[in-house]
Amino acid sequence: MFTGIIEATGKVEKIDKNESNIDFVLSCPFTQELKIDQSLAHNGCCLTVVEINSDSYKVTAINETLEKTNLNFWNVGTEVNLERCLKFEGRLDGHIVQGHVDKTGVVESIEDQNGSYFITISYEETTEYTTVPQGSVTVNGTSLTVAESDTNRFSVAIIPYTWEFTNMKHLKIGDVVNLEFDIIGKYVAKLLKKQNAIK
Repeated sequence: MFTGIIEATGKVEKIDKNESNIDFVLSCPFTQELKIDQSLAHNGCCLTVVEINSDSYKVTAINETLEKTNLNFWNVGTEVNLERCLKFEGRLDGHIVQGHVDKTGVVESIEDQNGSYFITISYEETTEYTTVPQGSVTVNGTSLTVAESDTNRFSVAIIPYTWEFTNMKHLKIGDVVNLEFDIIGKYVAKLLKKQNAIK
C-alpha cells in the first residue's frame, strides 16, 4: 500500500533481458535502507527488490507488467519516481494507492501557468475507470488532484515543488505515463456496470 507521495527519484543504471522478463538495476538516495523482498513503487508500479549492491538494487518486471505499464520505455539514465510502502504509524498525505497500474495514458498538453503546470492526459476509453473533478488519480506514482475530467481524459495542476521533486519536469507531449485510478471510484464503476447488466 502506498500514498502517492514521492520520496525521491532514482536512475536506471542497467537493463537486462531475462527470458520474457526484464531486470532493472537502479540507484537512489535510500538504496542502503532497502531490503530484499521489499515492495517499492516505481512510477507507481509496485516491484520487489530482488538484489542489493553497494549503491544499486535490482527489480524484475514480468511480461504482464511490461504490457500494462510504461516500463518498456525506460532506458539507461531514465529518472523514475520512487516511494516505499506506507508505514502504519505514518500519515496518509496523498490517497490510497495500491501500486497496481491500471493502464497507461498519453500526455496531450503541458501548459506553463507562470510557475505551476497544467497537464492533460488521455487514455483509451473504458467503463472500468473514471475520474471526477477534485478526485484523486495517480500519474507515474504521484498522487494528484483532478482539475478537469472528461470521458477519456483528465487534467491535473502541478505545483512547483511536485514539478521539481518528481520526474514530471521531464514529461513531453506524447509521453506515455502510468495511471492508477482511485480505488473507490473503481468499485463504484464496477457496481454500476453490474447493476446495468442485471437490468
